[in-house]
Amino acid sequence: MKKNYVFFLLLVLLGTVSWAQETITVQGKITEADTGVPVPSANVIEKGTSNGVMTNFDGEFSIDVPADAVLTITYVGYARKEVPVNGNASLDIQLEIEASALEEVVVVGYGTQKKANLTGAVTTIDSEVLQSRPVPNVSQMLQGVVPGLNFQTSGLGGELNSGLNFNIRGAGTIGSGSNSAPLVLVDGMEASLDAINPQTIESITVLKDAAASAVYGSRAAFGVILVTTKDGQSGAPRVSYSNNFRFTSPIQVPNMMDSHTFALYWNEAAVNAGQAPPFSQEVIDRIVQYQAGEIDYGTVPNANGDRYQYYTGSNANTDWFDELYKDFSFSQEHNLSLSGGSEKTTYFTSARLVDQGGLLEYGEDSLDEYDFTGKLRTEISKHVKFNYSTRFSRENYNRSTQQGGLFYHNIARRWPTVPVRDPNGYFTDSSGEIIQLEDGGRADNLTDRLFMQGQLTITPIENWNIYAIGNYKVTNTNNHVDVLPAYGYDVAGNPYPVSVGWNSPGYSSVYEYNRKEDYFSTNIYSDYVFDINQDHNFKLMAGFNSEVTKYRTIGASRSGLITPDLPTINTATDESKATEGQYQHWSVAGFFGRLNYNFKEKYLLELNARYDGSSRFINDKRWNLFPSISAGWNIAKEDFWKWDSIQLLKLRGSYGELGNQNTNNWYPFYQSMPIGTANGGWLLNGERPNTASAPGLVSSLLTWERVKSWNAGFDMALLKNRLNLSAEYFNRKTIDMVGPAPELPAILGTAVPRINNADMESYGFELEINWRDRIGDFNYSVRGVLSDSQQKVVNYPNPTNSISDWYNGRKMGEIWGYTTVGIAKTDEEMQNHLANTNQSQLGSDWQAGDIMYADLNGDGEINSGNGTLGDTGDLSILGNSTPRYRFGLDLSGDFKGFDFRVFIEGFGKRDYMPNGPYFWGANGGMWQSAGFEEHMDYFRNEESPMVQAGLADVNLDAYYPRPSFNGGKNQQTQSRYIQDASYIRLKNVQLGYSFNSYNDSRIRVYISGENLLTFSKMIDIFDPESVGLGGWSDGKTYPYSQVLSAGLNINF
Repeated sequence: MKKNYVFFLLLVLLGTVSWAQETITVQGKITEADTGVPVPSANVIEKGTSNGVMTNFDGEFSIDVPADAVLTITYVGYARKEVPVNGNASLDIQLEIEASALEEVVVVGYGTQKKANLTGAVTTIDSEVLQSRPVPNVSQMLQGVVPGLNFQTSGLGGELNSGLNFNIRGAGTIGSGSNSAPLVLVDGMEASLDAINPQTIESITVLKDAAASAVYGSRAAFGVILVTTKDGQSGAPRVSYSNNFRFTSPIQVPNMMDSHTFALYWNEAAVNAGQAPPFSQEVIDRIVQYQAGEIDYGTVPNANGDRYQYYTGSNANTDWFDELYKDFSFSQEHNLSLSGGSEKTTYFTSARLVDQGGLLEYGEDSLDEYDFTGKLRTEISKHVKFNYSTRFSRENYNRSTQQGGLFYHNIARRWPTVPVRDPNGYFTDSSGEIIQLEDGGRADNLTDRLFMQGQLTITPIENWNIYAIGNYKVTNTNNHVDVLPAYGYDVAGNPYPVSVGWNSPGYSSVYEYNRKEDYFSTNIYSDYVFDINQDHNFKLMAGFNSEVTKYRTIGASRSGLITPDLPTINTATDESKATEGQYQHWSVAGFFGRLNYNFKEKYLLELNARYDGSSRFINDKRWNLFPSISAGWNIAKEDFWKWDSIQLLKLRGSYGELGNQNTNNWYPFYQSMPIGTANGGWLLNGERPNTASAPGLVSSLLTWERVKSWNAGFDMALLKNRLNLSAEYFNRKTIDMVGPAPELPAILGTAVPRINNADMESYGFELEINWRDRIGDFNYSVRGVLSDSQQKVVNYPNPTNSISDWYNGRKMGEIWGYTTVGIAKTDEEMQNHLANTNQSQLGSDWQAGDIMYADLNGDGEINSGNGTLGDTGDLSILGNSTPRYRFGLDLSGDFKGFDFRVFIEGFGKRDYMPNGPYFWGANGGMWQSAGFEEHMDYFRNEESPMVQAGLADVNLDAYYPRPSFNGGKNQQTQSRYIQDASYIRLKNVQLGYSFNSYNDSRIRVYISGENLLTFSKMIDIFDPESVGLGGWSDGKTYPYSQVLSAGLNINF
C-alpha cells in the first residue's frame, strides 16, 4: 500500500512540475482548415509534459502553460500539429484532415504496416465501431462487421453463457479429425475472444489469407484475429466511466394451442395413426367449461381419489412458454478506467462489472462477470523500453441443474391441459420443469482467467529493434453440480418424490470438477528498417516463437446426499464414488521471417516463411516449412496517373501455404491400453477384477494438414479519402485432411486409426465500402460489407460414392430429399397418383391429406435407390444450408451533440430443412409431439373433428399434411418444406446526446435497441439466427432475445 501511495504521489508531481515556472492562461479555438467547423474533443497537450486538456463542442479550450511552451494538438482523423505559444494568450488553430486511408498504420503479425502498403487480405476495425453497441461480448460486436468473419449461434441458443461460433472464410476442414478455428491473440497472447472487456479494445485486425497469417504458423492455418487493447496516453490523468442498463425479452417463442384446440388436434393425430383418441368427451367438456370460466380447477382426482389426473385427464389451459419465460429480465454493466502519464511513462487501468439476469421465471439463471486490466509502458533509456500488462477476469454462471437439452425438449412437448398448480396450490408433478428448476438442484460454473505479459524492447541503433516478450496465462475452472430430490403432492397434500431429469424419484447426488490450464509463450524477434536512395524501402523481420499448454483435470461425484442443504462429496452416503482426472499438454515452436520491400510505395512485395514444429506428430513428421508471397501495385503512385480524385488504386495478390496441427487427438502416435473398472468376466476373491485391453493401433503416417491459398484483391481511396473500397477473391485448399480410418477386415480385432486422406476447397469473395463526409455540422458515415464462401470436398475415401457420407464434389451443406408434387385434396386424387407411383417404401394407408411425391427417375417407385451418386432413386439436391451472401450495413452520424447509429445484418441466401415436433407438430407419438398455433395450417376436410367442433374451417390448401402420430411418411425431407432461411435483421439502433462540456470533460447519454426487427420468409416458429440448433431436435433451445437499454458515458 505504501508503494502504491508513493507511485501515485510521483504521478501527481509529474503533472504539476510545470507550475514551478511562470505561466499564462491560453484560450483558443480549433477548427477544421477546409470548412472552419469546430473540432470537439481534440487533445491539447503542453509538449514534453502531462499537462493537457480537451476542446469542448465549440472547439474551445483553456490551458495554463509557460509563455514559451509548445502545444501539441491531436485528434483522430486529423494531422498532428505543434503550435508555439510565444506568449500569446489567444490562439486560433486549424487542423488539416489526415489522409487516413493512406497513412493509417495497422497491426499485423509481429509488427505494424501502413495500410496503403498491405498486400495480404487484412481488415481492421477500430474502437469507434467496436464500442458503438452496448453488448456484453466481442463476438456480438463483430457479427456482420468484418467481411469473411462468419459467426453462428452456438448450440446453447440464447443462454447467458452461450457464445458465437466463428470462422474465417468458411469451414476449413470437414471436422472429422481436426478443426479450423482461427487463432485469437490479445496483445500477442492467445485468448478467448469473449474473455476480453470490449471497452478496453483499441482495434481488431483480422488476417485472412496465408500471406497475412504466415508468421503465426500452425496455429493460424485458418486465419488470425489480432486484438489490440488500449494503452495510456501522455497527459493529465483521464477518467472514463460508463454504464448500461438492459431489459431483455424473449423473441421467436412459439405460441401453444389453447387446450380445446389441442385436445381435438391430438385426437385427430391419434385417429390418423390408427390409435384411440387420447381425450374423452368428458375431459373435452371440462376443458370447454374451464376456458369459459364455468369451473376454476384445472384437474380432478383420479379414480382412486389419492392423486390428481394430468395430461389426458386434466383440463387447464396453460401456455408453458409464457409460464416458464419472463416477459423481460434486467441486466447492468459498469466500466471504469483511468489513464495518463508523461512522455516516457504511461499507464492504463480499467475495471468492469456485468450482472446479467436470465429469462427463466423459475430456477433463476444469472451470469456475473468481473474484469480488471492494468498496463504500464515506460522508456527506461533512449535505447530500452519496457511494457507490462495484466488482465484478470472472472465469470460465474449460476443456473438450475435441470436447465439443459432435456429441459428445452420437455417444454416443447408439455401439454396445455396440465395446470401449473393443483387445487391445493402446490406445483403439479406434471409441471415437472417448474419443480425441477425450483427444487432439483443448482449448477455453479466459475471460471477465473489471469493473463500476464512482459515486453522488453531494445533499440541498439536507429530503425533496429529487438523484442523479447513473455506471456503467461492461467485458467481455473470450477464446476459444482448437485441434483436434489423434488416432490409432488397428492390430493391430501402429502409429498411424494418425483423424477428429476433422467433420475429415479428421490435421487440426489453431487459432482465437483476442477480444470486448470497453464499457457506459456515466448516471442523473440527483431526488425530492421532501411532504404536505398529513399526509393527502395526495406523492412526485415525474423524471430522465434514457442508455446506450451498444460492441462490438469480432476473430478468426483457421489450420490445419496444426507441433506440437500449441504451438497458435498463428504455429505453423500453412496459407497461407490466416481472419480476422474488427467494430465495433458501440447507444445509448438517455430522460426519465422518476413521481408517487406517497396519502390516509392508503388511496387510492393512481401515474403514470409515459418519453420514449424508440433508435439502432436511423430518425430520425423514433426517439422515443416510453410512459405508465402504477396505483391501489390499502387497504380495511383505512377507518374502517368492523372486522376487526382483517386488517391489510392492498389492491385494485390498473394499465395501461401500453412500447416494445421489442430488434430482432435493430442497424442495420435502413442499406443494406449483401454482399462475397465470391476468389469472382468470372472471373480477373484469374490470380486470382479479391473481389466486392461490390448492397445489399439496408431498411425505412423499422421501429419500436418496443408492449407494452400491464393488471394486477389484491390483497394481504392477516392474523393480525399471520403470513399474507400476493397474487394477480394480467394481460393483455399486443405490438403491431406484427417479423414476416416481405412477399412480393414474385422478379424483385425481393434479400431483402425485415422489418417490424412481427404482434401477440401473453399472459395468466395468479399466486398467492403466505406463513405465518410460532413455537411455543415452534420457528420455521417456509411459502411457496408458483403461476403460469400462455399466449401467443396475434392477428395474423400468413399469408394461407393454413398450420398450419406462425404464424396468427391460434394458441397458442404447439401440437402438431399424428395420432390413434392403436393398434398392430395381427395382420396381420388391420391389413388390416381398411386396408380402410376408406388409410395409403399415410405409408408402405407395413403389418403387425402397425405403427401404425393414425384417419381424423378420414372421407374414407378418412390425410393432412394442405392443411396449412391450413380443411383439416388428419386432423391435430388434440394438446397444448401451454408449461409451465403452475408452482409452488414452500418449507418452513423452526429449533429450538434446528437448522434445516432443503425446497424443491419443478415444472409442473402440459405436453405434449411427443419425436423422434429417444433416444425411438424404431431411427430413420432403423442409424447414426442408438440401443438403450436403455427401447426393449425394443416389439411382438414369436412370430417375433421376441428371442423365439426366449429374451431376451424375446412383447409384443403393447407401448408401441413394431415396430422398423425405415425406421420413419418409425410415428413420426409422434401422440396415443399425447404425453408428460405435468409433474413434481414435490424441488429441495433442507438440514439445519443452529448452535453456541452468544459475543457476535457464530456457526458453522453444514450438509448439503444438490439434485434428490433427481423424480415424473413421462414416459418415463425424458428429464429433465423439459430436454425439447426436444439437439444433432441430443431428449435429446442433457450430463446433469442430483444434488448432495450440505456446508458451513460462520462470522460473527464
